[in-house]
Amino acid sequence: MKVILLCAGYATRLYPLTQDKPKPLLPIAGRPILEWILDRVQEIKEVDRVFIVTNHRFAGHFEQWSKKARYPCWGIEVVDDQTTTNENRLGAIGDLQFVLNQKKIIRDDLLVIAGDNLFDFNLPEFINLSAGRRPHSGIAVFDVGDKRLARQYGLVRLDSKGRVVEFYEKPENPVTTLASCGLYWLPAESLELLDRYLSSGHNPDQPGHYMRWLVEIDQLYAVSLKGLWLDIGDPASYEKANVLFRETQSRLNP
Repeated sequence: MKVILLCAGYATRLYPLTQDKPKPLLPIAGRPILEWILDRVQEIKEVDRVFIVTNHRFAGHFEQWSKKARYPCWGIEVVDDQTTTNENRLGAIGDLQFVLNQKKIIRDDLLVIAGDNLFDFNLPEFINLSAGRRPHSGIAVFDVGDKRLARQYGLVRLDSKGRVVEFYEKPENPVTTLASCGLYWLPAESLELLDRYLSSGHNPDQPGHYMRWLVEIDQLYAVSLKGLWLDIGDPASYEKANVLFRETQSRLNP
């Protein structure tokens, strides 16, 4: 299994913090966001390679970080998508396809993770449950538990078997509190659909667009995960994450 971390955004909502540093390398409780993610990835025994796709502006930052990173289970490779501004970016799905083409990945299952996610989900559980729906793809969802809070997220509605039947992008009046949380399992059998999606002229940006398309032309299943999930999108959420993770560390290491 290959892991692709989507880290090519420019995070303009977090300026000035991200003017000279990519969001996934911002420190949370003294460690880069990226390392919190990789701690969870280490729990998956099937992983044999991790790719970090980023833009040309920040590729050097990730290269420098990777020289000091300590993840002996698999290699980490930084992939530069050659874009330089928020205006000419490839978008998340465009970047995903860029990695697949550049690294000739055609026969591997993929775990795709947004590089600004903070979570302590059980990733092996997510993989196992998603793989049980093969050849269909899977997404992780998290119940934010509050319809007012749910307005901030992309939401999903499921049927009784866990199949996604509808997506809602930051709705004013949510009918669900299940948020899609930037974790996607794509089996090898489904990868050809990415070509079909992009060659048909669909939106190459947010993964939610692709997932919504999968709902229409195939089947997409969700796994509801328990634990902690934080979406780092603005200065307030960044500070909240720092406070929460510092408190968590204090409890674990009194």
